[in-house]
Amino acid sequence: MNTTPNASRLHIAIFGRRNAGKSSIINALTNQNIAIVSDVAGTTTDPVQKAMEILPIGPVVIIDTAGLDDTGELGELRVKKTYEVLNRTDLALLIIDGLMGPSEFEEEILEKIREKNIPVVGVVNKVDLVDFHFSEKTEWEKRLKLELVETSANSGYGIEELKRQIIKKAPYDDRELSLVSDLINPGDFVVLVVPIDKAAPKGRLILPQQQVIRDVIENDAIAVVTKEYELKETLENLGKKPSLVITDSQAFLKVSADTPKDIPLTSFSILFARYKGDLNELTRGLKALEKLKPGDKVLIAEGCTHHRQSDDIGKVKIPRWIRQIVGGDIQFDFSSGMTFPDNLDEYKLIVHCGGCMLNRREMMYRISYAKNKDIPIVNYGLLIAYVQGILPRAIEMFPSAKVIYNEEDQLY
Repeated sequence: MNTTPNASRLHIAIFGRRNAGKSSIINALTNQNIAIVSDVAGTTTDPVQKAMEILPIGPVVIIDTAGLDDTGELGELRVKKTYEVLNRTDLALLIIDGLMGPSEFEEEILEKIREKNIPVVGVVNKVDLVDFHFSEKTEWEKRLKLELVETSANSGYGIEELKRQIIKKAPYDDRELSLVSDLINPGDFVVLVVPIDKAAPKGRLILPQQQVIRDVIENDAIAVVTKEYELKETLENLGKKPSLVITDSQAFLKVSADTPKDIPLTSFSILFARYKGDLNELTRGLKALEKLKPGDKVLIAEGCTHHRQSDDIGKVKIPRWIRQIVGGDIQFDFSSGMTFPDNLDEYKLIVHCGGCMLNRREMMYRISYAKNKDIPIVNYGLLIAYVQGILPRAIEMFPSAKVIYNEEDQLY
């Protein structure tokens, strides 16, 4: 993998009515013809993503969306998809057609953007096609309570100013999160246990493993990669005690047995629970496992779509473990990719993957949405460690999560 993962890039989404020039703005920003441009209303249907660099922000993903005023049965579905994009948007661009001015469509999306505390840049496009007056712009800004940048995507007018506004309003806080830097020191040995099974991709490591290796070496520590069956020999021959062992969750039991108790141990999935989401809230959700009853419904959610193996972790293993805990049948629903159910009220528990393919805002939205509905949510890695009886060890290095797990009076 030679590029920054999309999930680690700042997500900039472009909203507006049909034919406002959203796709043209993307082409102007990227200086490429990457979005289809047409005078026919509704050219963009499903959200389309493009990875690029905007300095000094760095790697970003720009998302083109369907028009807010799309009509008909399919149009309504497209608009719904457009609004769902807000859940993973770090910065919004609201494009207004200079020939038409703002309407209730822009006001409605602005309200949703502000509800989610997403920074927004307002853009008036097509100013080259209309006799645009300062007083008109001022009136629109007052109506929307939003400063507007004048642009012409066709001529390039205002595009540099638009880039400056993007840089000015881009949120940087979440970009500074680290996977392991606060757990290790320069010169430390970090052992990464990477099973190679039939579910492993051919010729490469999976994304969470790649990202952890990068974070280890970026912090001047030494990454040692081994398979679970070679771990014992690896530890015996290192010549120096590692400061941390990180394993794939599915090898937790064997790795825990082969790793001396004085060596900290956790999993890639638990690291991602903290990196992408809220480790404390996900840990709190564990206690709901013991309160499940036969017949209850559980949602298993994954942030990507992939070919299912016969022993798939989400479809097979986790449902089996939960049924064993409950001692009876449980109804399971499954969601994958960017789709997340609107109605969570029917579920007693949500079990979510590590979220390596989701950006932090999307993962935090899912956790917050569940929390607001009083639906406990837990992460794959935490659940696996819990089922295998090694959770206290796996979260030992995270004091607040440890305190939450040990609390007798749980919220759920």
